[in-house]
Amino acid sequence: MASSNIPPTKDPISNDAPGFPVSPMPPNPLGEGRHIRTAAALVIGDEILNGKTLDLNSNFFARYCFEHGVQLKRVEVIPDDESEIIEASRRMVEKYDLVITTGGIGPTHDDITYSSLARSFSQPLVHHAETLRRMEALSRSRQLFSHTNEQQREAARRMALFPKDAEVIFIAEDVWVPVVRLEGRLCVFPGIPSLFQRMLTGLTPFLPLPSKSERPLRIQIFTERPESYIAPYLSSLQERLQKRVQVGSYPVLGKGVFVSLIGGDPCGQKEDGKSLFLAEIASEVEQEISGRVVSDEEIAEKKGENSRILELKL
Repeated sequence: MASSNIPPTKDPISNDAPGFPVSPMPPNPLGEGRHIRTAAALVIGDEILNGKTLDLNSNFFARYCFEHGVQLKRVEVIPDDESEIIEASRRMVEKYDLVITTGGIGPTHDDITYSSLARSFSQPLVHHAETLRRMEALSRSRQLFSHTNEQQREAARRMALFPKDAEVIFIAEDVWVPVVRLEGRLCVFPGIPSLFQRMLTGLTPFLPLPSKSERPLRIQIFTERPESYIAPYLSSLQERLQKRVQVGSYPVLGKGVFVSLIGGDPCGQKEDGKSLFLAEIASEVEQEISGRVVSDEEIAEKKGENSRILELKL
């Protein structure tokens, strides 16, 4: 399940946690000097596919990848089905530098991500001693251990049943749930959005991400002109810039069009040999389409994204 609920006695984040040590920095799983260039997300859960739960994790991961200079190449949503998890995980690990899964790691019968991944990469499932220790230490610190019976404790222990050869990375002192990494590329996350976001952000120091100088910039310009009116200019602009800058247009019904420019800085050279910067291209676009550069907040407001997400949640 993509958003399996962990029992209250096993809250993954706690202000009164015993203060667990963070994992030491492992060697670069891709090899010394190599960086993550491509990524994919595998969202697991029947509740995503039947519309019960809104998937927020893939969007957060997409923004995370962009901000760190990684090209997110694929997002797939699949059911809680072992054969689907096996096929997709094998295929993605072969193609991409970083693969994440979200969902299906809770204590219930339909949480089958760990067991499916173990079969995918031909490993037995074993209880991870340190994860069990942290889970039980947190329960004891809250004096909740005595209020659970053996069946409940056994269900909770399923959340520490990992593929035998997996890396287990603890990202924070107050989070007992680890990120489990397989084949040096596939990282397993919970489906709960707040926990997913916390753990992905916490994993950042453990990932061989590109340097800041390699990360792209994005500038967006809004115009009230119709998309068909500005299309010829945008086509010629893309042809002129070739692959150095990605030009996109995104209409908002009844309001106008957002033009997106994505590229490095500098992103080329002018005819006089001087560097060409993305802000200069944006200035040209503003004039040509009678638009203006807008912030992410303005974009969200014009698209009505916050209200739309709230609507979907209700």
